[in-house]
Amino acid sequence: MKVPIQSEDDMPKTKGADAVAPSDDMAESTAAEVDSEAEERAHIEAAIRAGEEAAEKELAADAGKIRAERDELQKKLVSVGDEIESAKKEAADATDRLTRLQADWDNYRKRTAAERLAERDRATEKLVGNLLPVIDDMERAIEHANSADDGDAQMKQFIDGITAVHDKMLSVLEKEGVETIDPAGQPFDPLEHQAVGRSEDSEQYDETVAQVYQKGYRMGGKVIRTAMVTVTYGGPKRPAPKDGEPAKDGADGGATKK
Repeated sequence: MKVPIQSEDDMPKTKGADAVAPSDDMAESTAAEVDSEAEERAHIEAAIRAGEEAAEKELAADAGKIRAERDELQKKLVSVGDEIESAKKEAADATDRLTRLQADWDNYRKRTAAERLAERDRATEKLVGNLLPVIDDMERAIEHANSADDGDAQMKQFIDGITAVHDKMLSVLEKEGVETIDPAGQPFDPLEHQAVGRSEDSEQYDETVAQVYQKGYRMGGKVIRTAMVTVTYGGPKRPAPKDGEPAKDGADGGATKK
């Protein structure tokens, strides 16, 4: 059975002395409800604060762990960076050592090759030096035989044979870079000629090679034996050559006169 609920407008209104004052029980009940709500609100606030404090502690703990992990990672990163820099430095040092080693090897190879060539040249020069007296003897023998030629056919064949051997020996030496210095009629050059006598000749330029007693030889541009010569004096001075032009002599080395 439903009981009709009356609204405040339907309820009888009392005015003045007819109004009924609330009872003490109702006041106490209202105060108790208020206290209960306040207590419940206090419990809720306490629970919220406890939750916030727990969350803050948990967040602080997590933040501490994260900071510790971050610091550890930073340390590792710094350590790895140092290792990378160290590895780069070692690689650069190794590259420099390799470059220096390669340069030293190239220098050693070039120096060794130059020393071998120099040793070969010295050995060849020594051999040529030992052969020069033999060539001198052959030339003197040929000259003597030609001056004493009496028409003997056998002697002529002998001279021709010696001459052929002499020419063949000079050809072999030429292949090794040996050149003959035979300066008869040429200007005297103290770097290639050794004056062993002087002869007066007014028809020749002064200091002209008059006679070659012993031929000289050069090898690879180096004089290995100077020519022994006699030098003229008493003639006119040799004219100085123009720039870039060799000295002009007569056909026989004599002075060119007008």
